[in-house]
Amino acid sequence: MSYPEPRYFGDEGETSAYFRPAGQAPDIAYPNGGNAGYLATGATTNGQFGLYQWNMSGARSGPDPHFHRTISESFYILTGTIRIYNGAKWVDHTPGDFVHVPEGGVHGFRNESGEPASMLLMFHPGAPREDYFEGLLTIGELTDDERKAFFAEHDNFWIEE
Repeated sequence: MSYPEPRYFGDEGETSAYFRPAGQAPDIAYPNGGNAGYLATGATTNGQFGLYQWNMSGARSGPDPHFHRTISESFYILTGTIRIYNGAKWVDHTPGDFVHVPEGGVHGFRNESGEPASMLLMFHPGAPREDYFEGLLTIGELTDDERKAFFAEHDNFWIEE
């Protein structure tokens, strides 16, 4: 593998860093007490990746097994214990554990510990996952057909365990 083709052609470089302070409030909060911070969206990274801090309350939460056709997803556990489905079985992961799931890889994640847990989620390329995360707040108000269309639009394909 080699380096990709250049994307910047200037001679001097430029001032273009993006900063999000540690104390910034979460971007979205869920009724179960969990929340997410949009650390770097596809919009802020020119579509290269999306990075989110996912904070789970002690309540059981997280998606069932699914896959994506257009994006890979990576998980880095910050605090607590998060159970990740690797396509064959659910495995508990703790701080410092890293899991990468390429396009088409079956996965899911849950907090079943009863204690708060936090992780970083990274998507590559930087699809607009914010619309998906925010749409989950009203998913129960959709008809079955609308829910199917929502998941298809956001590259989520559910499977049976």
